[in-house]
Amino acid sequence: MVTIDIIRMSSKGQIVIPSSMRKDLKEGEDLIIVKDDERFILKKAEKLSEKMKEDLEFARRTEEAWKEIDEGKFTSYSKEEFLKKLEKW
Repeated sequence: MVTIDIIRMSSKGQIVIPSSMRKDLKEGEDLIIVKDDERFILKKAEKLSEKMKEDLEFARRTEEAWKEIDEGKFTSYSKEEFLKKLEKW
């Protein structure tokens, strides 16, 4: 499941991960942040090597989706249609 939220960076470059998104994180846990031209990806350091291939594929697909949205090329589905497409993934 993908969760999206808006955060704000402080003057010192600090951000707060919304509480709903940090339930799986422990205080002091190491995270890795990856930045490309416009996006940031934040991952638990311990899971990076295990899931790197999946994460890169997810990032690629997300980038493609953002491009389609930016270009006004997106498709709207009913709940039922969306769930059928999701099952095919």
